[in-house]
Amino acid sequence: MRRGKKYAGAVKKYDKNERFTIAQAVEKIKEIAFARFDETIDISLKLNLRKGVSVRDTVVLEHQFGKEKKILVFAKGEKADEAKNAGAVYVGDTDLIEKIKGGWLDFDIAVATPDMMKDVGKLGPILGRRGLMPNPKTQTVTFDIKGAISELKKGRMEFRADKTGVVHLPIGKVSMDAEKIAGNAKVVIQEVKRKKPSDFKGDFIMSIALASTMGPGFRLVLNEVS
Repeated sequence: MRRGKKYAGAVKKYDKNERFTIAQAVEKIKEIAFARFDETIDISLKLNLRKGVSVRDTVVLEHQFGKEKKILVFAKGEKADEAKNAGAVYVGDTDLIEKIKGGWLDFDIAVATPDMMKDVGKLGPILGRRGLMPNPKTQTVTFDIKGAISELKKGRMEFRADKTGVVHLPIGKVSMDAEKIAGNAKVVIQEVKRKKPSDFKGDFIMSIALASTMGPGFRLVLNEVS
């Protein structure tokens, strides 16, 4: 992959073989950021997963960033009222299902009550491939609609390991306070560590790196987060 002159210049400002603390990595990312927009900072964790094993859960970041997500809730009756009062942008049942079948997807997160999943499940081919399908594992299928919306508004995000065993998650913007970015990174690391199987032997997290949208990656010192 060909990189531009600005990227090449940024790479020269650090030793790619060096390992950094979270605080050092964040400061370095902010120092060498060169894009004309407010870059997103991502964390990537390489996990030592056995064949057929995956990791999937949610995390609530300490410090919010970016625009507020549009939350859609599939619910009826009192639960629909609860969703509206809690601040969901879209609330409905069969009307929303038909709208989505027609190609409408102007929302970022979908939540559903369990009794709606029989009908919502028909949207699997549409919502599934976009990562929008409500799922009990990510606490987006629940009767606690108020609680779910509250956490999503606070910044609850889903994380999962891809086919190569890597978890990718945005944790902030370059313009944010370094301490807030570092705080979000620590929360993600701790939540991923909690997914280590009880019978697992050895190192669960093999490597961790932080990087901005346009910048190079900074690998972390693992003993800081062990």
